[in-house]
Amino acid sequence: MTYFKPRVLGLLPALMLSAALMAGCASPQIADYAAEKPVLDMRQYFNGTLDAYGMFTDRSGKVVKRFTVVMKCSWVGVPGAETGVLDEDFTYSDGTKGRRIWTLKRTPDGHYTGTAADVLGEAAGEEKGNAFRWGYTLKLPVDGRIVEVQFDDWMYLMSDKVMLNKAQMSKFGFKLGEVTLSFIKR
Repeated sequence: MTYFKPRVLGLLPALMLSAALMAGCASPQIADYAAEKPVLDMRQYFNGTLDAYGMFTDRSGKVVKRFTVVMKCSWVGVPGAETGVLDEDFTYSDGTKGRRIWTLKRTPDGHYTGTAADVLGEAAGEEKGNAFRWGYTLKLPVDGRIVEVQFDDWMYLMSDKVMLNKAQMSKFGFKLGEVTLSFIKR
């Protein structure tokens, strides 16, 4: 009679590999960028007029739409608790136009909240080092109806004039696509 003998030692490398792969899938955290330079101050960078150039890619990586944005930005209030207005005028590659006006509030602990007419509830963000992470639900018009999609939006200050932005768009946890932008401060 043959007995079943588990091969525990043979499973150990497979378990270690699985753990390493899962750790590699962990998403970055804003604290990962705390020591990066140049240091981003949202109130300073998003002040004045900026031009942005972007594109939306679907989940396969195909460019679906390109766009440009002219942003007029200003801040008012007491240092440490300012309110900002980011007035964005979009021009899309298909000739359509759009506008979003963000109202941002900086809290004394360095976090940000934001609202806009097409954002459900409040956006929440935080800056560390050269990065800003921003999360929100956008009410996106699609084929005559409104679809609520989640954005995990990351911005990285490259110089005092240039910032890069990459945002993942998802619904029910499934990736729908990405928005890639470059901001250039005038």
